[in-house]
Amino acid sequence: MKKKSKGEKADDLRPEYDLRELLKGGVQGKYADRFREGTNLVLLDRDIAEAFPSDEAVNTALRLVMQLKKLPRSEKRRGPKESDPAT
Repeated sequence: MKKKSKGEKADDLRPEYDLRELLKGGVQGKYADRFREGTNLVLLDRDIAEAFPSDEAVNTALRLVMQLKKLPRSEKRRGPKESDPAT
């Protein structure tokens, strides 16, 4: 098989994917300033995004999860009730 020269790009996309059309509405560098500030960007699944109306709501929920992790756990775990052998 012949190697491609540095000037040639490998075109692995299927013909039905037209990048000019797919990327038409994109904005280059949209989150660049946030990235430089050290903000973490996370892509939420659709069902999660629908449950939280804003980034503030997501942050509040995550802070609650962090607080719940700090709660002490009970030493004794409750299992299924055993029947009393005396009865």
